[in-house]
This record gives sequence, structure tokens and C-alpha cells, in this order.
Amino acid sequence: MRAERLFRVLGLADPALVEEALETRARRRVEWKRWAALAACLALVLGFGWRVTGGFRGYGSGMSGGGDSGSASGDAPAGSAPMDPGESGGSGGVEDGITFLSYAGPVLPLTTVEDPGGLTAEREITWDFARETNGYKESRQWGAGVTDAYILSNPTEADITVTALYPFAGSFADLAEELPAMKIDGEAVEAVLHAGAYAGGFESTVGAEEPDTMNLMELNSWRGYKALLESGEYQAQALGDGPDLDMPVTVYEFSDFAAPHEQYPAATQTVSFEIDEDATKILTYGFNGCEWDEGFRRYSYFVPDGKRHEPKVKLLIVLGEDVGDYTLQGYQDGGCYPGEEIEGVSCTVTRRTAALDAVLELACRECMEGYDRYGEGWVTEDGPVTFEMYQRAAAELLTQYGLLSGASMDRYADGRLDDMVMETLWQDRVLYLAFPVTAPAGGSVRVECDYWKAPSFDFACSGSEHAGLQGYDLTTRLGSSLDFTRQGAALVNTKNVKITGQDFGFDLETGVTAVELDLEREHYYLEIRPIRE
Repeated sequence: MRAERLFRVLGLADPALVEEALETRARRRVEWKRWAALAACLALVLGFGWRVTGGFRGYGSGMSGGGDSGSASGDAPAGSAPMDPGESGGSGGVEDGITFLSYAGPVLPLTTVEDPGGLTAEREITWDFARETNGYKESRQWGAGVTDAYILSNPTEADITVTALYPFAGSFADLAEELPAMKIDGEAVEAVLHAGAYAGGFESTVGAEEPDTMNLMELNSWRGYKALLESGEYQAQALGDGPDLDMPVTVYEFSDFAAPHEQYPAATQTVSFEIDEDATKILTYGFNGCEWDEGFRRYSYFVPDGKRHEPKVKLLIVLGEDVGDYTLQGYQDGGCYPGEEIEGVSCTVTRRTAALDAVLELACRECMEGYDRYGEGWVTEDGPVTFEMYQRAAAELLTQYGLLSGASMDRYADGRLDDMVMETLWQDRVLYLAFPVTAPAGGSVRVECDYWKAPSFDFACSGSEHAGLQGYDLTTRLGSSLDFTRQGAALVNTKNVKITGQDFGFDLETGVTAVELDLEREHYYLEIRPIRE
């Protein structure tokens, strides 16, 4: 229920602070962006329990069937679809159903790493709408249990062994709820988890009249996943080696902090210096603000007081030529305005040379220690998300969209590793479970994938006419190497729901809860409304 947790943040930000953020943009490329520091502080105040990102994961710009989110967002084209009388579900202004504000991603088909040879496949997917399927023991219906089952048949005279690969849309932070369990002929099997990179893109905070790439724009329809997966490059990257960050950097680590917190609770320290922007790039971790003007840089952080939940590790990482001389200065608060300098602010600065991957690991571990104080435990040495996997995903974000990309997105142009390592946990991606399967000569094997699937939905307070509906969809062959001879779909425990839109052909009133799917059709969708007792 990631989007539900996120939506609780609404209303907590002071509108005046948002206005100040917009004014800051107009002054110059300076004061990085004091609202960015505000967002970081807000995330800390909230106890790391919710993420604070631009545009509510990219869903803030439109209601279903509308908005101008661009082709990269995966919008479906205009059209029509069947729907129950009296409901607004199914139509949604698009042929593939409602474009929900929070899109959970489609159920994707099983594939194989190698050429499957002579294997053929039959597929049967079942949605279970029983209450409590998400493990929270809630009395209401939310989400659905999914059983995505396959019969792999081998008509040849020799056994065929392949590496099966089950893709699913999700994020690291949601794996505790949504990690599929794999079975072969009814026996549980261990699968190796592989993670794809961030699946979305970026969009402007204010629109086309003043374009930027400050906001995350995550995929909002199955067509976005089609564009992501159909070439096979995304899967190949997920299964391949991660970025090589074994490059030397100069690290300035700040420690042994002191400040007159009794008089100045938000006492702040700055470090300022000049750089040649063509020869030097700066990454930071643990800093709250930044300002620059051509070659001038000034970074700031709230001096740790033992009370605020903010990183005690504070790193200034130099790529390329070193910064040379720098100046430290204390201020009354994070504004760092002239005339508000104070004495009594001090720290120890340690300079060393290290490999960038080791520094990124330090930042990732510090970030996770902050989260683990609240018992999240998303990343562990044993997985399913290991520190190695988490660090690799952060490295991909840095090299694809950060300062090491050569064309950084505005969101990450300041080099703030805090944003990257935190958002790596929440960003949607396609994950893959890999496991060996052998289909005997002249026989078959059953592969079953069981998990809880979050629904697509509109936020309860959004004013959308579709609030209260839940959306589910699947793709029949996207990204799959299998030769399908049949696919079917079924619903169980339907007494808890009413279908408001679909193109499957279910009819609960006449008892039609199982249907055959058209193998030539790429996508099916289902929209339901829970029945309250």
C-alpha cells in the first residue's frame, strides 16, 4: 500500500514554503534549493515512513483519461471499453480502461533467459479477491492474491532445461508485501532476484512553458511497460553487470561537530570554495543545502545535535581536480544569510582518497541504518534485496541520470547522494526471479507464481470520480520468449467485489468467472469496486 502511505503526506507542507521555493528558482541557480532541504527534513520528521518526491511519483498531473503527461508516461490512446451500467469504470476516456493516479503495473508473463527450444506454454491467471490477502488482516478488500500458473510442455525426445524468469513490477520498499513465491510441480523453489533500473522518467515541475526535469514521472499504463521491455535491453541490463564505479575520488568527511544549540537550535555550518566546473564535479551526502554561481560553491548542513534524525555521516566527494582551499562558517540557521554568522560552530574535516563505489556503499549503509531505526528492514545481507543489489541500483541512478551520466536530470544535478540512495528504495522498477526448470522429454512441468498484487487506484482525497475503484491488468506476451498455445483468466471470492469495467468477458451475475484469452491480444484490464458489508 505504498501510495496510501505516501498520500498521508498531503497537507503537511506549508504553502508559503512552496511559494518561497518557486521564488528561489527565479533568483538564480542558487540556494539549492532550500525547498530540497525542506523536503529532506520533512522526510526525516515523518520518521522515514513515507517518501517525499516531486509530483507524487509522477501522478500529480492528471485524472483518469486526461492530463498531459507525455508519451513516456505510458498513456493509452483515446477509445472506449465495455463497462457496467451506472459506473464510470471501464471507459475512463481510453481504450485500456482508467488511467489511475497510482498505477501498480501489469501482471507480466513468464519468460526464459535462454531460447526455450521446443517448449510450448499454457497459462492460467487467477485473481483472488478475498479479504486479508495482503497479510494485514484487514476486514476490507484491498488488492488481490494472484496465482500466475504455467504448464510448460516438451514434445521433443530429450529433456529441456531452461532458466525461467518471472518479471514483476514493484520496488525494493514493497517487496516484503509483493515478492512472488515460486513453485515447480507444487514444490517451493529458491529463486534469484535481479533488479532492473528505475523504470520511469522525469517531467517538469511547472509544465512546458518552463521545462525542467525536477519531477519523477513513473509509468502510468501498460504501454509504458511495453516501451520499456519490448526491445529486451532492460532485461539484459537487469541480468548483466552493474556500473563500474571503481574510480578514485577525494573525500572530505565531516565529524566531531559542536555548536551553541541552546541559543541556536538550527545552527548550521557551511563549507565554501571555488572550482573549475569543467574539471571538477561535486557529490555530497548528509548536507542540507547548496548554492552556486559559476565556479563558486557553498554547501551547508544542520549541525547534528543528537536529537534530529539526520545523517551523522557528512561527505563532500570530489570527482576530478581537488577543491583546494575552503572556508568553514557557522550560521544561526539553514538560511545562511549575511549578518547571521555565529561563533562556536566547529567540526573536524578529514581528507582522504577512496574509490567511488566504496563511498557510495558508505552512503547506502548510512541511509539504511536511518530507515532501520524504524524497523523497516528493507535491505539485508541475506536479501531478498541485498546491500549489493541496493548499491548497484543507486549506482545505476547516478550513472544514468546523475552527474556521471553526462546529461544529468535537474532533480539530481546538485549531486546530492541522499536523494538518490533514498529514492532508489521507492522507485518503481521491473524485478526478475530466476530459477531453473526442466521439462521432461515428452512431458510437462507446472510453474506457479503466487503473490499479493497491489491495485491501481485514485487517491481518496483527489476529487476523482474513480476514487474507490481498483484496477488490475495483464499483458499476454510482452517480453516473453515462450510459445503460448493457450491463456485463461479466472476470478475467485468475487462476493467481495463488483466489476465496474473490463475487457475479459467475466459476468458475475451469470456466474462467468473463468474465460479464455485471445493470444493475439496484448493486454487485458479489470476494474472493481469492493462491496462493503
